[in-house]
Order: sequence, then C-alpha cells, then structure tokens
Amino acid sequence: MNHFDNISAALEAQNLDAVLLTSAANRFYASGFFIPGEDAVVLVTRQSGACFFTDARYTEAAARSLTGAQLLELTPKKSLSVHLSEQIFLKGIRRLGFEDAALTVRNYERYQKLLTDNKHACELVPASSLMLDLRKTKDPEELSAMEGAQRISERALEDILKEIRPGVTEKEIAARLQYLMLHYGASDMSFDPIVVSGANGSLPHGVPSEKQIQAGEFVTMDFGCVYKGYCSDMTRTVAVGHVSSEMWHVYQTVLEAQAAGIAAARAGVSGKTVDAAAREVIAAAGFGPYFTHSFGHGVGVEIHEAPNASSRSEAPLPAGAVISAEPGIYLPRRLGVRIEDVIVLTEDGSRNLTRAPKELLIL
Repeated sequence: MNHFDNISAALEAQNLDAVLLTSAANRFYASGFFIPGEDAVVLVTRQSGACFFTDARYTEAAARSLTGAQLLELTPKKSLSVHLSEQIFLKGIRRLGFEDAALTVRNYERYQKLLTDNKHACELVPASSLMLDLRKTKDPEELSAMEGAQRISERALEDILKEIRPGVTEKEIAARLQYLMLHYGASDMSFDPIVVSGANGSLPHGVPSEKQIQAGEFVTMDFGCVYKGYCSDMTRTVAVGHVSSEMWHVYQTVLEAQAAGIAAARAGVSGKTVDAAAREVIAAAGFGPYFTHSFGHGVGVEIHEAPNASSRSEAPLPAGAVISAEPGIYLPRRLGVRIEDVIVLTEDGSRNLTRAPKELLIL
C-alpha cells in the first residue's frame, strides 16, 4: 500500500513541485513502509516520481516492501544533504513543500541552509495541510486494515471480560489487554490503554493504577492497536456485580447520546453538528457540564488525526473519513462512563467499523 500517486496529483493545486515528508506518520502514509523517529525522509515530486532516503539499517527491509519510489541509501560520504541537493537539481524543484506542523526548528534551519547553499534556487513552502487533507479520506485498503485492527481489539475485549472480577487491578487489566492484542496480531498499541474503575472513572484519560476493582463499580477500558499501519480505537464500560439506579441512568444516557451522534454523522455535515446531537441528549438528562470532551476525532495512521467532530469543527466532514464516536459523562470523584465506536462516513450516513455489543454488561 502506498499513496505516492495521490500526493503527486495534489501538488499542482498547491503550486508545489515536490513535498518533503519527515514525520513517521506521513512517510508511512506515502510509502507503506514504517521507520520510527527521524531515520528516513521521503521526497514526492509532481512529475518525476518519489525518493525514499534511509541508511543501511533499513535499506534491505525497505527494498523488500517499497514500490513506486527510488530507494537511496544514506552513508557518511553521501548524506541526506548531498542526496537532496542532487535530486532538487535533477528534478528541477523550485517550490518544495515541508511539514511545518512536524519539523523542528533545528531541522528547518538545516533544510533552509541546504537550499540556500544550493546553486539551484529552491523555496521551502509550508505544506502540512496538504497531507492532513489527503489523509482524511480512507480508501478501501486503508479501511480493510482498520477493520482488521478493530477485530483484534474486539477479540482482546472478549477475553478480558472473562478476567475482570473484584480484586483484579486496573494495571493488570491494562497489561493483559496489551498482551492479548499483540497475541492476536497487532504490531503495536494505538496508545497506552486507559483502564479506570470506580471513582477513577471520572478521569477521561486516567492512568491505570494499582487500585483493585470492587463490586458495584464501573470499569472503563479505552484501548486500540495498530494493524498494517492503521489504528483501532474503542471504549467499553462494564459493571462488576451490580449497579445503582444512578449508574444505570448515566450509562443509558451515554448510550443514547452516542446513538444520536452516529445518526447525525454523514458526509457533508459539520463535525459541530454531530457533536451537538450527542451533547443535547446529555444536557437534557442533566449531565451537560460533565461531558467534557468532543464527540469524536479522526482515526487512521495516527490515533488522533483530522477531521474532528467537536464543538469547534465548522468544516463539512468528507466521505470516507473515519471518526470515533465517544461521548462520556464524568461525575467528579464518583464515576464515569464512556462508550466508543469507530465509524466511516458515507454520503447517506455512516458505517460502524465496531461490532462489540454496547448494552450494559454486568459481570
């Protein structure tokens, strides 16, 4: 899987001759080959193909999987600066896009000096929005990878539900979730799992602790994995032993809010509209101040990417975008509930990539 042609085709509208990709996420999106950190750079041009620069630690692996790009090895004698200078000259690049949202000041100055010293005049042009816009819409191969990641997460959920009982700690559940996702085929976690219980449930991004699960508590698990380079994301809140009437009311409110948001979600509407549909349900139930984050965010190569479904998202959502659907209610120092699916937007609605049941489960 690579997206060199998509990127190349988008350069003309941005008045760019090429774009330089330095972040791991955008390098992977372009090439389909993942290298962490700053150990590779990708150059995609409008008409002269693409180049993938890396060193001997990765060249054999890259050669096995790269298609659609020239692989150029970095050595002490032929550094990235030398390679880039050659390519800029050979390909006649005069306007070079760069990832202004990801590039450090030090590396920006490094590239700026390279271009200044180059006899062939070339201008660095901010171009992060180019990649963000391209990545909003997922193609069938991307969606297939994301569905694979969701299936792995759901298998892990099925197994962990058999292990949640009074006395088990939040950390133990989080550790087991990670093991299970790797066991079922994940290459990594989308993020560190969030596992919170009882009063800790009011912390939307709480860190798993040594706290033991008690009967009569909620346990909220927010987790996901990476499969074929793409992320899954899901949250399920379950109860242990029994629930109070308040716990039941909070849970059902969140479930209804999620359904309202998903019903409102479709290509062409704003993220703000989707967020408002869920927020109105929670406010009507008297919990308005306790829904403290947005309805959803984009998911793909990264766990948080464009587009968003928040109260500030005015732009229309595109067809093919994948967003989370995750309303929540958090009553400080008492309890919390969040339910999260991942949906892909279509012209007439959405398709839910998540299959795990959402009705309140009492273990």
